[in-house]
Amino acid sequence: MKVLVTGSTGLLGSALLKQLTSPEYKVKITSRSKPENTGPFEWVYSDLLSGEGIEEAVKGVDVIIHAATSPVKDSKIVEVSGFEGFLRKMQYIKHFIYPSIVGIDGIPLKYYKLKYEAEDLLRNSSIPYTIVRATQFHNFVEKLFLSKPHFKRYIVPGNIKFQSVDVSDFANHLIGLVDKDPQGRTNDFGGPDIMTLREMAELKIKINNETNKVLSFSIPGVLYKSFVDGKNTNDNQKMGKITFVDYLRNKMD
Repeated sequence: MKVLVTGSTGLLGSALLKQLTSPEYKVKITSRSKPENTGPFEWVYSDLLSGEGIEEAVKGVDVIIHAATSPVKDSKIVEVSGFEGFLRKMQYIKHFIYPSIVGIDGIPLKYYKLKYEAEDLLRNSSIPYTIVRATQFHNFVEKLFLSKPHFKRYIVPGNIKFQSVDVSDFANHLIGLVDKDPQGRTNDFGGPDIMTLREMAELKIKINNETNKVLSFSIPGVLYKSFVDGKNTNDNQKMGKITFVDYLRNKMD
């Protein structure tokens, strides 16, 4: 079976390549920039912004895991218009696996709205697909909110909730879908624990033996409330195994 991984230089793409080791899979990878080490994989240049290289990337492929994404730059093109053009190129794909994000239909972020549009494009296409939404990755939460203390304090919107998951857990789950039939929208993939950001900051301080403190504040508005209400979590789908504590400890090794 030939598997294509898009966004092969990104966080999720890199995690997928570390685990796609089965001799049953012939793996092709694609991205705009060539990875420093392609390993045993065939690399093909492609660009969702221009559409260049897309036909070559999908040629001969049975299954696609679409890890390519752009939350900050050129998001509208990469997530929607470029994605729509990408879908038009795959007439013979047996299974298109689309990683998405828990809460995109209830959290008023532009990037989330674009991901939801992309889901609609896939649902309305003739391509056999599986959409699986994951909660935020451990390292994303840490990098965005807990990377650097200021004045010996983590200054955070402490009441917002996360159910963070390890990217390697999610990558393993996606690979497990490769040999399965397309499932449409399938169960969410959530991390093992739901915690407030304040609790996560306190755990980091404890694990790292830091002297920092936590200064928590609230923010008015529907965006903050959507995270406080846990719209980015799914208590019924605690599927990840590696906890935020495990993630922090692994960083120290």
